[in-house]
Amino acid sequence: MAKKTLLLILFIPLFQVANAQGFQVNFQGQKQQGMGCAGSANYTDGSSLFYNPGAVAFSNENSVNVASTPVFANVLYVDSATGAGYRTNSPVGTPFSAYGLFQLKKDAALKFGLAVYTPFGSTVQYEDNWIGRFALTRLKLMAIFIQPTFSYRFTEKLGMGAGFVFSTGEVNLQKDIPVQDSLGNFAHAELSGKAMGFGYNIGISYKATDALTLGLTYRSQVNMAVNTGQATFTVPSSLTASFPNGTFSSSLPLPAVATFAVAYTFSKKWKAVLDVNYVGWKAYDTLAFDYANNTASLIDTKSARMYKNIMAFRGGVEHKIMDNLDVRLGGGYGFSPVQNGYVTPETPDKNRAYFTAGLSYRIGAHFSFDASVYYTQIKRTDKNLETNLNGTFTTKAIAPGFSFIYTW
Repeated sequence: MAKKTLLLILFIPLFQVANAQGFQVNFQGQKQQGMGCAGSANYTDGSSLFYNPGAVAFSNENSVNVASTPVFANVLYVDSATGAGYRTNSPVGTPFSAYGLFQLKKDAALKFGLAVYTPFGSTVQYEDNWIGRFALTRLKLMAIFIQPTFSYRFTEKLGMGAGFVFSTGEVNLQKDIPVQDSLGNFAHAELSGKAMGFGYNIGISYKATDALTLGLTYRSQVNMAVNTGQATFTVPSSLTASFPNGTFSSSLPLPAVATFAVAYTFSKKWKAVLDVNYVGWKAYDTLAFDYANNTASLIDTKSARMYKNIMAFRGGVEHKIMDNLDVRLGGGYGFSPVQNGYVTPETPDKNRAYFTAGLSYRIGAHFSFDASVYYTQIKRTDKNLETNLNGTFTTKAIAPGFSFIYTW
């Protein structure tokens, strides 16, 4: 196989794990997760700093909210040519969120807060010697967003808010190279680096009637830049000069998300919510790498990704069983941005439906506990145009979440 072809196989898929509906983490609030990951129209708790900064203007409390949603996911790949099956043995994902929400005095029109959350990230690891090991053996990515936010209640019906987003993250990609040493061991490549980006989150919440609340939010695109990533190659000595260890730079656009949301309160015990998302994945049309140490084999690369913008629909209901106990049900449907010919082991994604449930239990005047559970299963068959990996990916994921909230 030509060295240039080896190079393309090595580096093109980097960062793919973040760029799919399946690895865009939508776990930023337990109450919303219980209702299908919807709830951007009105104020819920400190998690509204993420879902709609404008809704925060209708809060009337100080609060601290910490949460985590462990993700248990498994992928089965069945190769079309051989019929052989291979599985992932990925570690448990641990997306988290933390919110602090404050006001200077009771009923103040101005609110401010700080949100820290993980909207993108995952670890995907395949079993040893699987057929796609030249495309991927392991990939870990995490992006942490830090968002200071201000929100103002202009009238009893209208609130607006905005937050500045600073994003920091890291990536580690590993895969085998289709050349062997004298002992029959395949060469190996590892790319790692830290990334940084900036963006914003704005929102409006409008109480159209006592029962109906409308929301409109926009989370900007964040371009994550890796300026000094490290490329490390374990190759036969004859290839050392062709694949020197060194640094590289690259960037990844995390997509913008626009949301129209509705919340309707039927009675003191029943509420329904609906979020409609438009996600700007089309920004990810090309993936490029610039290597500090170029050789005849290790040249700078560009690869078409051709992702497309998508719609996602999320909704659910909440029922108050007792004064201190609420239960929730929800679900959603989202389209995949990954077009035919571009499915990879990092993003075996497809249009998907999912289901959720949740509850809240309040303990006294200051403490509350929220919990949720999420489940989805998808199957996607495709042949990648660049790696020629041809088969069917079946993905199952379950994510139980919990949060603790203290208010005063």
